[in-house]
Amino acid sequence: MNGDLHMFFLARFAIRVNSNSYKLTLFSLRQTSIMGRRRFKKQTGRGADYGEIERKNKAFEEYYKEQGIVPEDQWDQFLETLKTNLPATFRITGFRSHAKHLLKFLKGHYFSELLNQTIDGVPVERPQPITWYPDELAWVFNLTRQNIRKIPALEKLHNFLVTETESGNISRQEAVSMIPPLLMDVQSHHKVLDMCAAPGSKTAQLIEMLHADMTQGWPEGFVIANDADNKRCYIMVHQAKRLNSPCCMIVNHDASFFPNIKVLDSDKKPQSIKYDRVLCDVPCSGDGTMRKNVVIWKKWTVYSGLHLHTLQQRILKRGVELLEVGGRLVYSTCSFNPLENEAVIASVLKQCQGAVELVDVSNELPGLKRHPGMTSWKVITEKAEVFTDYESIPEGKRSKIVRSMFPPTADEAKDMQLTRCVRLLPHHQDTGGFFVAVLKKTQHLPWSKEAKKITQNEVESSEAGADMPGNSKETTKKDQNAAEGSVEAEEEPSSSTGDKHMGEPPSKKARYNRGFKEDPFVFFLEDEQVWPPIRKFYGVDETFPVTQLLTRCYVGKKRNVYLVNDAMKQILQTNEESLKVINSGVKAWCRSDAKGVDCDFRLAQDGILCIFPLLSERKLTISKDDVITLLTQENPFYHKFTNETQQQIRDISQGSLIFIYDPKQSDQNSEDVALIICGWKGKTSVRSFVSKGDRHHILRMCGVADTAIYAEKPGSSRNGGNNAAASAGGSEEASTGEKEVKETDGSGEAKAEASTGADIPGDGVLSGDKIECDSTENETTNQTQSVVSMATDNPEQKADVQDEKLEEAVSSTQQGDGAMAEGVVRTESKQAVTSSETSEAVKDMDTK
Repeated sequence: MNGDLHMFFLARFAIRVNSNSYKLTLFSLRQTSIMGRRRFKKQTGRGADYGEIERKNKAFEEYYKEQGIVPEDQWDQFLETLKTNLPATFRITGFRSHAKHLLKFLKGHYFSELLNQTIDGVPVERPQPITWYPDELAWVFNLTRQNIRKIPALEKLHNFLVTETESGNISRQEAVSMIPPLLMDVQSHHKVLDMCAAPGSKTAQLIEMLHADMTQGWPEGFVIANDADNKRCYIMVHQAKRLNSPCCMIVNHDASFFPNIKVLDSDKKPQSIKYDRVLCDVPCSGDGTMRKNVVIWKKWTVYSGLHLHTLQQRILKRGVELLEVGGRLVYSTCSFNPLENEAVIASVLKQCQGAVELVDVSNELPGLKRHPGMTSWKVITEKAEVFTDYESIPEGKRSKIVRSMFPPTADEAKDMQLTRCVRLLPHHQDTGGFFVAVLKKTQHLPWSKEAKKITQNEVESSEAGADMPGNSKETTKKDQNAAEGSVEAEEEPSSSTGDKHMGEPPSKKARYNRGFKEDPFVFFLEDEQVWPPIRKFYGVDETFPVTQLLTRCYVGKKRNVYLVNDAMKQILQTNEESLKVINSGVKAWCRSDAKGVDCDFRLAQDGILCIFPLLSERKLTISKDDVITLLTQENPFYHKFTNETQQQIRDISQGSLIFIYDPKQSDQNSEDVALIICGWKGKTSVRSFVSKGDRHHILRMCGVADTAIYAEKPGSSRNGGNNAAASAGGSEEASTGEKEVKETDGSGEAKAEASTGADIPGDGVLSGDKIECDSTENETTNQTQSVVSMATDNPEQKADVQDEKLEEAVSSTQQGDGAMAEGVVRTESKQAVTSSETSEAVKDMDTK
């Protein structure tokens, strides 16, 4: 601690002494941060070289050998595979037509170059499609740094994957982590709930399935992504934002006490939503991720799984309560432990008394090798004590071991069909360990309000014709009170995990998620003041649902206008006080305030695919050459485009534009993907509003070589030059209109396109944090999480920190300044830094 303070004061001294040398100041701060991180890693073991960690844990081996999770003749193979590194896997994201086009490009331009390549005489292993993933949209390959350096084709492929991951077209995700969404069978009209969603890779899959084959417009269904960790919710915003869906909402609640979300029925009465699909990817010990998170070998104990069982059970039970009759729920963990897997399933099935059943998915995902669920297991303590039944446990140990941890009887296990659970073992297909169970709700739960109503109606029907002594009104009234007086668990989250006689401690009360209050969701009215100029300028169709547009402020100028579908609108309006919403909607328009333009709002690239079919004005059809010109030059002059495009540009007034590239117009056999690009027309030049990552992606699809793509002008910004001044001869209006709005309206999203992925667990194994199998491991997520953490600790600065600092951190990280994302301020922006001491130092420097 003293060393950290010493380095910090040295940094402050450097700032004041070297006030004329900004670069030296940044260097001093950066070195301070690096030294602090190194000291932290040395003290805690986090981030250490995994080669130094011995992949051996006697307690782990003895525990699972005793549990019999693997057939005896496969144990050695299982253990040896678990000690090897996990191969890299990635998934091509986006909606189906776009994903298939990118796959074809990847095969033709990168995989084909690896044919006949060798390293020291050994043929290079080419990437292979994951056999069970549909349409070859997921791939696996082994790459080492040494191999990448030796073969240019591998280095080219590696660079492609890195840049496409940044732009969101590819997601680095562990293979087994892709399975739960695939087993949910999501349709475009479904109401979907992801109860423990962060960091959001599975949520992204669910959103993609919701949109399916749609390329424009939006579906009627929705995805609600929840996580109990407020900081991780902000990280999750980036995953969802890359898909630009108006049908997604991110909320922050304890999953085991997830609130009932109300909507108004036809009679304007509030009714609780029941979901067609629910995903319970619950917090777990994470020992199935040992091949990736090697530190678990060192930290694993028997207690890792014991203390999570009750929490997992509560989350699953709440998920079943929220599920619609006939709906499907998927429960998953990245753990081998039967106490976290089959024991949780068996306990909830027993409480549901036949209202929920396991689904046989053996015929789904052909090519996936799986092991059936276990029907018996043992409860083993940290001292290697083995218990076969609850009664044999000493009284003093019943606080840690509950009755529901023990296996059901042989007959009960047969009736529950626990073998329908799916276990995925590392040595089967060179993956991580995973557990999946698919449940279907066949009728109302026995403790639900609906079930009690049915029971009461049956009682009344049977007594209607009876005329027996003693069947008085008083007796009937007592029966009715008894039927209606119990807790209606589907109206409110259930407060217990099961039968009182099961020996479990009473569950904790739902904790309120503290933190600063999110900015409101303010919907447009039919006669909204800013709407007529927008409608006229862009020729918006009369059928456009203007009341589904919203802003995030009650007073002041509306900076950004977002679009949600009708279901999201109803949820936001009806649950304003009871639901903590972090983010929802896709950005459709942004304020520009440009001079000489009839509309104060420009189109946003994020939402253009949703609203494009409903716009009739400001559209220009351009050629492939025009696309390349538009995206490779900053503010190109009119004369650099084709003659047809030049004429279209001159015929349209200044302001926001839509550039349309339709390859079918020039070649009916073309397999290129149609493009819709938002841009701006100035007096003598035009420009695009496409992020740097997306610009690289589009240019690749247009056949521009990587060397040409990266040969950009010095000073072009990460967001495609959005903040660059207009080129020489360009209009003042173009420069003004092209500025990205820096002010926040509290939307909870960063404007930079961040590459986010999984958490790299440290002490999470012991603390009960959720361990993810999603394997995009980079510093961007960690740096962004640090910034969000500071934001939530400073409620006074919430409006500024939420968007501006998060954006600053992500953007700086991806430009190579990740270590300084939370401590350095650009002098030209004069923005505040969350850390008060560093802020004071930088202000002193600016003043001098």
